[in-house]
Amino acid sequence: MTQAATKAVTQETRERPAIRTETISSYQAFLDLEPAWNKALRAAGIDHPFLEHAWLRTWWECFGAGSALHIVVVKDADETLAIAPLILTSVRMFGVPLRRLGFFYNDHVPRAGFIVTRHPARRPEESYRAIWQHLLSERESWDLLQLCQLPEGSPTLEEMRRLAVEAGLPNGVWLSGASPYISLDTCWSQYCGGLATKHRANLRNRFKRLNQIGSVAGETVTSQEDLADALEAGLRLEESGWKHDAGTAISCDPEVRKFYETLACRAADKKWLRLNFLKAGAHRVAFDYSLAYSQQIFLLKLGYDPAFSAFSPSNLLMSTSLERAFAEGLTKYDLLGESADWKSCWAKESTRNYWLYIFSGGLRGRALRLLKFRVIPWLKKYIARQEART
Repeated sequence: MTQAATKAVTQETRERPAIRTETISSYQAFLDLEPAWNKALRAAGIDHPFLEHAWLRTWWECFGAGSALHIVVVKDADETLAIAPLILTSVRMFGVPLRRLGFFYNDHVPRAGFIVTRHPARRPEESYRAIWQHLLSERESWDLLQLCQLPEGSPTLEEMRRLAVEAGLPNGVWLSGASPYISLDTCWSQYCGGLATKHRANLRNRFKRLNQIGSVAGETVTSQEDLADALEAGLRLEESGWKHDAGTAISCDPEVRKFYETLACRAADKKWLRLNFLKAGAHRVAFDYSLAYSQQIFLLKLGYDPAFSAFSPSNLLMSTSLERAFAEGLTKYDLLGESADWKSCWAKESTRNYWLYIFSGGLRGRALRLLKFRVIPWLKKYIARQEART
């Protein structure tokens, strides 16, 4: 770069207005942020629906009681550069009361992160640093920054940990699990041919046997039309097996049920919703609740009629749904959640997810970090060794 060009860039940098940050703490301000939020989401290239304003709004309305909104927004003039969707919650860790800053998170959130745009004149690192400096300026109000379900390679994970290390704050990363997914980069026949021989044989056999009871077909509801009846039927299937007895079915918890019902309506309006059924004749025997987003399918929930368990109806539904996804030219079928034997029959790839813990410092923060990442893992290994010897 010539001396004149260097001088011009330096002058432009001096004249550029400083990045500013603000905290959104009222529900109405959160709602008013939706247009800028969705614009920033597109500019950030986020390829999943779990940072969409509609998703987080629905989560907050159903699960936000007991927490306070603490959304950090980074702006350059009137343009939104980044959003850190955070909430403040009083929790206990190893019996110690803490004020935790974290995502809109519970067991129903598969993935999270910050929204940082790809701005032509601002590097993403500037936005992460602005968020970090803003949080540091508010350190009197929080004891723990806990960022859950960050996928491997997440810039949020990498940048926030780097900044914590730079600031000398105690921190640690915990592997929460791996979410299986299927790359749809071939065709259905080629993919199916790569499945285990026994798995393919079981599918053929069960399709044949179920066809003897009633013609097997798929059914998909994507719009508001017939949504209420379809969702009710799906939730009955989801709770009809072991999930009801274990208390984990959607209908077992009014807040969880409200979340999935509200999300279905909003997702239908945005053309994300897919309520998939497997039918034997007129009878719906299996169900899955999925979202179609950015040329991908995200599987949130599934269930089946235990009277048809001998036919493995969830696997048959997976087969029909996958075949359709291939035919539509989609790029990925994400099974989400944790690894499971039935998922491994279909998916050979997975995304590891991590939790980042950053403590605000002091003796208490360092002690909690030591317990979480040193003492407790050592105790678990020690107990496992002792049990192995007996």
